[in-house]
Amino acid sequence: MAVRSIIRYPNAALATATEPVSRFDESLRQLAHDLIDTMRAAPGIGITAPHIGILQRLTVIETDPQAGPRSFVNPEILWQSADSTRHSEGSVSMPGIAEEVERPARVRVRFQTLEGKTHEEEAAGLMAVCLQHEIDQLDGIFWIRRLSRLKRERAIKRFEKLD
Repeated sequence: MAVRSIIRYPNAALATATEPVSRFDESLRQLAHDLIDTMRAAPGIGITAPHIGILQRLTVIETDPQAGPRSFVNPEILWQSADSTRHSEGSVSMPGIAEEVERPARVRVRFQTLEGKTHEEEAAGLMAVCLQHEIDQLDGIFWIRRLSRLKRERAIKRFEKLD
């Protein structure tokens, strides 16, 4: 287990769709553990393999430290609710910047475990927001693309001033 270097916006890997994971082996489990360590050190509540420059469809999310982190391999959204919610979002690749993003309030996702078992589950609240945010990242959609052009440009300018 190790804390890996996080790539920064506007690195091209953050705008690149990932490849599905096909090998469920020790290297995948090691990558998941490294992502957990890296996410916690950032700190953050979600991170994807692309955040450390690896274009594989893997994310880890920890919305509740008591429950611990969860790994989602090859996640995909199957259904989204018609009702929406707004939540402050940011990225470990753009530290110090957060904006409110509107997303569906609930989602149903299909994913695999680190062992390759397929599961489906419905999520609401913070977990639904995190899943959508991280699946977007795995699809090459960096979170600021969900903002209006004006808010996106302001966020980028603020980030450039921080760097």
